[in-house]
Amino acid sequence: MQWLDLPVHLTSVRADAERDFREYVAARSGDLLRMAQVLTPDQHAAEDLVQTALLKVWRSWPRIRATDDPTAYVRKVMVNTAARGWRRRWRGEIPTADLPDLPGQDPVAPVGERDALVRALRSLPTRQRAAIALRYLADLDDEAIAASLGCTVSTARSQISRGLATLRVRTQQDALSTQESS
Repeated sequence: MQWLDLPVHLTSVRADAERDFREYVAARSGDLLRMAQVLTPDQHAAEDLVQTALLKVWRSWPRIRATDDPTAYVRKVMVNTAARGWRRRWRGEIPTADLPDLPGQDPVAPVGERDALVRALRSLPTRQRAAIALRYLADLDDEAIAASLGCTVSTARSQISRGLATLRVRTQQDALSTQESS
């Protein structure tokens, strides 16, 4: 069936759903991208994750927008998509911390702490990273995190606790290595 062959009431329903979806994306895309940046290895992968999740959501948008919290559904789609390894990664190149011929003073040195935190977050296991992102970026409570991860509340709490413990250890190790090199 072609678009032109649809009855008038169906075309207005699709137009309403499309307008509502565009408004949702315009209002929430920044929040979704920030969460995706924690769930993925780099900026481009984060943008791809948001687009992939929104494409999956668009297919069922009329049903999803009727729920109490469509953003919770979109977050769950993002977490599940990232956890499933939605994109096949090529591992032929291995990134290194030591780059050749670096210039003298780094003009973006203040960004280093944030970068170290993001790297530490990305090194966490997928479920711990997702639980921490849902807690501190999406500001969800334990029950909502458990629902998004598809686990019990106690499992969600333990994922957050373990992730934070790992981050504390890595932060202390980074602080010690910085003191030794000074």
